Amino acid sequence: MSERKVLNKYYPPDFDPAKIPKLKLPKDRQYVVRLMAPFNMRCKTCGEYIYKGKKFNARKETVQNEVYLGLPIFRFYIKCTRCLAEITFKTDPENTDYTMEHGATRNFQAEKLLEEEEKRMQKEREEEELNNPMKVLENRTKDSKLEMEVLENLQELKELNQRQANVDFEAMLKQYKELEEEQRRKEQEEDEQEMKAMLEQAQNRRLLVDSDSDEEPAKPRANPTAQTKPTDILQEDPQSKRPRTESWERSVGKLSTKAQLAGLVARRRQKPEPGPDNGVETAPSTGSLPAAAATSSLGLLGAYEDSEDSASD
Repeated sequence: MSERKVLNKYYPPDFDPAKIPKLKLPKDRQYVVRLMAPFNMRCKTCGEYIYKGKKFNARKETVQNEVYLGLPIFRFYIKCTRCLAEITFKTDPENTDYTMEHGATRNFQAEKLLEEEEKRMQKEREEEELNNPMKVLENRTKDSKLEMEVLENLQELKELNQRQANVDFEAMLKQYKELEEEQRRKEQEEDEQEMKAMLEQAQNRRLLVDSDSDEEPAKPRANPTAQTKPTDILQEDPQSKRPRTESWERSVGKLSTKAQLAGLVARRRQKPEPGPDNGVETAPSTGSLPAAAATSSLGLLGAYEDSEDSASD
C-alpha cells in the first residue's frame, strides 16, 4: 500500500525536465485578489466616499513597460460600492505609496503635499548651491543663526524647569492653610454678627409683647409640669379603685351577701308564755343577721319536730 502523503516522488533514470512543455500565459494576465483600499477616495460617478481600509475583491495585473529599479508596478481594479463604477489605482514604489489612476479622486493629501513641497525646496536649494558659492555661505549663516536660536530656546526651557523644580511645596501648603483659616474666621465672625442681630430683634419683639400684656389683664397660665403624660392612663389611681363586679353578679346577685338573704327566711313567731307578771313577752328584734339566722333555724327545727309528733300520733 502506498503512502498517502508523499514527500519524495520517483524520477526515472531517463527523466529530462527540458522535455516538459512550458505553460504559456499572457503577460497581462489578471488575478483576483482580496485587498483593502490604501487611501480615502471619492467616486467621480456617484460621489460615494470610500474610506481607507474598505475591503474589495480586486483584479490585479502587471503594468507593461513600467518598472522602477527592476521592481514591477501593479494595477488594481475595484468597483464602487454604490454605483459599481470601475476604479483603478497602481503602486508607486518610488514614494512607497499608491497613485490614483481612474474613476475616483484621492482625499486628505495634505501631509503628502507638504512632504512633496519640502522635497522640492530641498532640491532647488541644492541646485542653487551647486552653481553659486555665495549662496552656500548665506545658507550656512542662516543655518547657524537658526541653530543658535534653537539652543537659546532650549536653555530657557531648562531654566524654567529648574525654577519649577525649586518650588517649596511646604510653603505653598502653609500659605494655603493660612488663607483657609482666615476665610473660616471671617465666616465665623459674620455668623456671630447675624446671631446677635437676630437676638436683638427677638428681644425687641418680646419687649413689645410684654408692654402689650401689661395693659391687658393677666391670664392664668397652665402649669406645664401638671400636664398629663401619654402614659398616665396606664397608671390607675388608687382612690378610684372599686371592686369589679362580674356579669353573673350583676344579673343574679352575690350569694355571700347576708343582708340580701335576710329577707328570704321567715321567722316563726313564738306563742307568749304566761309569766309571773301575767304579761306577754315579745320576741327580740332582729338587730343583726346572725341573730335572725339563728332564730330562723330554731323556727325550722321546731316545725320539723311538730310534724314528726303528728306523724307518730
